[in-house]
Amino acid sequence: MNPVSEQQAGEQSGEVLRRHLRILEALLFASDVPLRPSDLAPYLGEGVDIPGLLLRLQEVYAERGVNLVRRGEGWAFRTAEDLGFLLRREEHETRPLSRAALETLSIIAYHQPATRAEIEEVRGVATGKGTLDLLMEAGWVRMRGRRRTPGRPVTYGTTDAFLDHFGLERLSDLPGLDELKGAGLLSGRLPADMQIPLPLDGALRDDEDPLDPADLGDLEPEDEET
Repeated sequence: MNPVSEQQAGEQSGEVLRRHLRILEALLFASDVPLRPSDLAPYLGEGVDIPGLLLRLQEVYAERGVNLVRRGEGWAFRTAEDLGFLLRREEHETRPLSRAALETLSIIAYHQPATRAEIEEVRGVATGKGTLDLLMEAGWVRMRGRRRTPGRPVTYGTTDAFLDHFGLERLSDLPGLDELKGAGLLSGRLPADMQIPLPLDGALRDDEDPLDPADLGDLEPEDEET
């Protein structure tokens, strides 16, 4: 290959890279939810290194007013952390979660996959009907599967929307127990010797069975076999 053709190849390669980055930028900017590489792949064709492109685009936006951040398996543009205060005046006032809902959400986050009975055991009180419904309607909690124990109770876990709302890249970024108590997210009813476990983030555990897809539309959070 002569020098001219090498230069042309380099220019073409650079142009393809810029085009791919622009496509990712447009798709992520237009989406109100984090997008996974599998969501982006149809727009870029086969053989494209999407994870590598996302990391490159993240570098481009590292010092800007908006940053490209990872939320679980998804990616999204979000306001830079040091500029978040500028947008507080635009936030709509929302009804805060009850203490029971906050405790339930925290326990699910740290103990997932967790059943309703396990949540109640940690809290020391019964979980009122509707608490799990509320968290699921918010999009922060999902039904994962069914535990392979008598009654086959439903197991619960958090979602990518939970990570996005609380500004977490992965579950391992969750704050420690002392931070949670200091923020008022956990009450004094919790056992004094409670330890923060490592939450499971991903596929079903060995002691879980998948939910029947045909039942997902009708299955309620409190609908556990007895």
